[in-house]
Amino acid sequence: MDGFCSLGSGSKGNVTVLKGSDSIFLIDAGFSKKKTEDLLDKIGLNLDDIDGILVTHDHHDHIAGLETIVKHHEIPIYANCETAKFLHQSMNVRPKFKIFETGVSFTLNEFLVHPFSIPHDAVDPVAFTFTCKDRKFGICTDIGFVTPMAIRALQNCTHLILEANHDVGMVHASNRPQVYKKRVLSKQGHLSNEESRQLLDAVMNPSLEQVVLAHLSQECNLPEVALKAMEGIKVPIEVLAQDGPSRMIPFFNTLSSAL
Repeated sequence: MDGFCSLGSGSKGNVTVLKGSDSIFLIDAGFSKKKTEDLLDKIGLNLDDIDGILVTHDHHDHIAGLETIVKHHEIPIYANCETAKFLHQSMNVRPKFKIFETGVSFTLNEFLVHPFSIPHDAVDPVAFTFTCKDRKFGICTDIGFVTPMAIRALQNCTHLILEANHDVGMVHASNRPQVYKKRVLSKQGHLSNEESRQLLDAVMNPSLEQVVLAHLSQECNLPEVALKAMEGIKVPIEVLAQDGPSRMIPFFNTLSSAL
């Protein structure tokens, strides 16, 4: 189990790379095939290296490149039944689907994957945790509010990608249409910085080594504003960018590997 990185995170596209000791998976495919190839090249990978794509939900910024990628590469798509139905009906290719049941853990090579339901205005959205040995990686974005289920699922994570989409004051002050403001602030929308902090406080544990804030609004948030909401957290925190890959964050750092 090696690590993870983001190829980009936000409303213009989302892809996360999960790298194991003998397999590599993408979580979502929200960029075009060409852009995904270019971004993978920057971290020394290509689409032929990818063993599967896990889909969190059916929104464009998470599936934009999916059809073209699987048209040219025999990469299986892992999705729950409702999301797979949506993709099947909307795509002109017939990919190889691997169906999982929301709430039921399954084995994916070296990983134990747990998909859990989250509130968002999509067909059947999920977040994931991936466990291998004593490492547990959680990725939870596009969630409208903090739920008991999310808190339970994200307990004991060692590494966590967590949505911090917007600052509420910046949303109200923005020139975005009222329908956008209503949606993003709704219980089917996205987590604010304050709600993200609430969720982080609820899942904080002694094993947590790295927190990464994701899906920041480019108009209604700033990295420094999101980080200010996390003041007092005694764990390293980074912010993902929309444009360009993050560093590869290892699951085992030098200290933990030596213990």
